[in-house]
Amino acid sequence: MTARVAEAADLETVTEIISLAFAEDPVWRRVLRQSSGQPGELADFWRFWILGALRYPWVWLWDEGQAAAVWIPPGGTEMSVDQDEAFRELATSRLGHDGAAYLAQVTEEFDANHPSGEPHFYLSLLATHPAHRGHGVGIALLADNLARIDQEAMPAYLESSNPANDQRYQRLGFRPVGEFALPDNGPIVTTMWRAARGVEDVMSPA
Repeated sequence: MTARVAEAADLETVTEIISLAFAEDPVWRRVLRQSSGQPGELADFWRFWILGALRYPWVWLWDEGQAAAVWIPPGGTEMSVDQDEAFRELATSRLGHDGAAYLAQVTEEFDANHPSGEPHFYLSLLATHPAHRGHGVGIALLADNLARIDQEAMPAYLESSNPANDQRYQRLGFRPVGEFALPDNGPIVTTMWRAARGVEDVMSPA
């Protein structure tokens, strides 16, 4: 099994993986709570983030779609200006004024805690299709991606919205650097950083 770069034709495959995997996520289940909760409706939100990332060659699929990773490369943005405006309209229409306002607060918290001083790769989303959980495919995909990032000697950053995943990320070199709570006594998000590793660092013995 190997990792491959997702193309525009893979949009629905990636959207399905992310939608199903994040359906019970502690953070996003709360943020999108005023939606009716139907899978297709929630997929519309994820599709925007994935479309934004597909502007870069850093959305990855494992083999035939068992897992997906959505990265934003150094200097990139999660969405274009037009995509961001359309996303806000979707939020208002699906979540109502209060729900959209809460989503905006949450994204502001994410942005405020995102490091800005050093260029880095940003892991926006990582998910395993529920039918393939327990086989290590998500972590295998992440390890593959990090090896590619190491070839560029760049650091990486992510936000862990589920504490169950923290140790998995730490085994691949990420370290907790902070945390923040969602508004209204919401769940905790842990921010994690992986320092840059050059080719020499990767090849040298531990």
